[in-house]
Amino acid sequence: MWRHSIGSERYSVPGGGCVIVELLPDDHLKIVDPEGKQLGEIAVFSGNGDSDIGALADVSPVPAAGLQSILGAGGGSATQVANKLKQLGINIATAKALTLFAPDTPAGEEISFVARRRAVCAISAPGGPMAVHEQTPPTALVAWIKRSTEHPEATSTLPDALAEPLQDFQVDRGTATSFTVKAGDFIQIIDIDGRECSDFLAFSRRHLDRKIERGLDITTTRSLVSSSYPGPGLFSKFFDQDMQPLLEVIQDTCGRHDAFGLACTAKYYEEMGYFGHVNCSDNLSDVLQSYGIQRRRGWPAINFFYNTGIDDQNVMYLDEPWSRPGDYVLMRALTDLVCASSACPDDISAANAWNPTDIHVRVYGSQNVFSKAIAFRMTPEDETRMTKETGFQPRTSELTQNFTEYHGYWLPNSYNNRGAIEEYWSCREKAVVIDLSPLRKFEITGPDSESLMQHTLTRNVRRLSIGQVVYSAMCYPHGGMIDDGTLMRLGPDNFRWIGGDDYGGIWMREEAKRLDLRVWIKSSTDHLHNIAVQGPMSRSILKEVIWTPPTQPDLSKLEWFRFLIGRIGDFDGIPVMVSRTGYTGELGFEIFCHPKDAALVWDAVWKIGMPLGLSPLGLEALDMLRIEAGLVFAGCEFSDQVDPFEAGIGFTVPLKTKEDDFVGREALATRKNNPQRQLVGLELVGNEHATHGDCVHVGRAQIGIVTSATRSPTLRKNIALARLDINYSSIDTKVEIGKLDGHQKRIPAVVVPFPFYDPKKERVKA
Repeated sequence: MWRHSIGSERYSVPGGGCVIVELLPDDHLKIVDPEGKQLGEIAVFSGNGDSDIGALADVSPVPAAGLQSILGAGGGSATQVANKLKQLGINIATAKALTLFAPDTPAGEEISFVARRRAVCAISAPGGPMAVHEQTPPTALVAWIKRSTEHPEATSTLPDALAEPLQDFQVDRGTATSFTVKAGDFIQIIDIDGRECSDFLAFSRRHLDRKIERGLDITTTRSLVSSSYPGPGLFSKFFDQDMQPLLEVIQDTCGRHDAFGLACTAKYYEEMGYFGHVNCSDNLSDVLQSYGIQRRRGWPAINFFYNTGIDDQNVMYLDEPWSRPGDYVLMRALTDLVCASSACPDDISAANAWNPTDIHVRVYGSQNVFSKAIAFRMTPEDETRMTKETGFQPRTSELTQNFTEYHGYWLPNSYNNRGAIEEYWSCREKAVVIDLSPLRKFEITGPDSESLMQHTLTRNVRRLSIGQVVYSAMCYPHGGMIDDGTLMRLGPDNFRWIGGDDYGGIWMREEAKRLDLRVWIKSSTDHLHNIAVQGPMSRSILKEVIWTPPTQPDLSKLEWFRFLIGRIGDFDGIPVMVSRTGYTGELGFEIFCHPKDAALVWDAVWKIGMPLGLSPLGLEALDMLRIEAGLVFAGCEFSDQVDPFEAGIGFTVPLKTKEDDFVGREALATRKNNPQRQLVGLELVGNEHATHGDCVHVGRAQIGIVTSATRSPTLRKNIALARLDINYSSIDTKVEIGKLDGHQKRIPAVVVPFPFYDPKKERVKA
């Protein structure tokens, strides 16, 4: 839940899931179907746990089949819902419900109710797994509650406990509290109202018993993890002065904290003219005295939810915290600890958004298991989504522990006993398998689906045949890019867009509404996970794995940028979609399946591929491959400030042959006729490498910027992609890549053609 303002609450009901909310008399409840075509259900219960549909409406109820199916499906979320209903004394067996929406509900449809009396509501968005050839994924509903003025929300609502807590207490605003935890226990620091700083200290209990203070040390921690503060993943530990780990960060829903300065001190307030102002450092000293810890005028604490940094001019700055109501940090104690947490009293700056509030602390026992996760939000107003594991994680995690967060999922960086360079050569010489499940998938259906895609994509979609794939850009009206991706045509009025940005789906819905088109754009990322099998041996491997019916092309004859719908093994096997596409510059394919089938799909490919030299490949090696192949990446080669021509994919904008108008056409025509910058290849002199963001110079003037760079194992040279002023983009133009301040150190380079590898794409088309 994210509360937009006091008395206004927003709940996201996940597709195939359920949320529980409580209403009081005269509270307003509004349910919205953002994507359309999603059935909904509200099961309503009275205070004694019996069904009470009349609390919302005078209609004949139906059995709560949606709620029952969600609970029957099992899994972590179903267990949480069942436990919550049990705690509330709800009689699930006799549950009755209201049915919401219709099978053809347009996107944005909403239904409203006013509570007549107190009621507990189970709001469901029912739906089961989607097969690869279907386009009916269950998608989220949004519930808005506007609290009655008769029952204003007096206090903030704490998020549900992650498990049964051992300790559960509030740190009142302007105070601090100390507590102890055992090795293995979990500590959750919660920002109740949002935008409230909380200083945190931790000391080794073993050392304190010997009269030695060994506490969390920011300088040591930053040096060892090479980051301002630890986060979930490989670099997640807090260390003391002796470089001994004290804590491990498990989950973080905020992701913005402070590790630059002291907890607020008396001196800070005195210099601002606020003599005697309560401060965190004194508060922390007070609550730690009983453990024999010496007082300090200023504590070098980690400050959760505090928004400070150091800018390009080496000046420290602060602004309002990024945290929102209910944001938290979850840590695991690696030894017995004495801890202290504060609720910062600063009301004279933006540190607490000018309004100090409370902090809450929960401690959970070591027997609990919490997955590592970072918060991900599709849009600023969206609900927090914690990092997920892809359907292939059970297999990839057996081969590596080196994972990184990518667009809300954990993906391997590299694999044990291999490494990026070996993985790279496996792709160039044999074959590799890559988990690319975080790619965003959208199902576009309806009689106006072709018109929408023709309008929102730069490519001429009307020329796309069923079974064909096309690579395209998606642009804003000013010509800057939203995303790039591939579009599959599944039928006359059926498309699947596969890109990298969730906003692509929102943008398509906004344009469909503006043009009054009858079309639905449904998010299907959670129902389609995918691996890429790439390399010269990829066809030999997959032709032994993929079975296709007579109505589909045989895999051995599948052409470039075409797809088929088949099965693993034989006609009774796991359903999959296979496209002849990739991101490596090699012959290759992508296999799409439901996450529940992912491990078995991996096993089938691995069994056939291992004797032929198949290797797993992580993101580090993938970046080397795609740069060599001249393939662009969001945030590097393109952004909303860069058009397709400047991004090096001008071929996706057929201004002469696409007669229909599309978003950005006029701006793109102007930009093409008046080019300012161009993406080029650079070959560096010597063995020093460039990095993303390095400036490119001719003489003193900066004439461009490096977008991506790598050491090419094949070329045995350092190469880069760079966006340069059009006047310096000719082949053989000599430039220099600036290091340090861009002037004190330069790396000579020359403009060369790209792609660097297989420029005629003979291998990928083989």
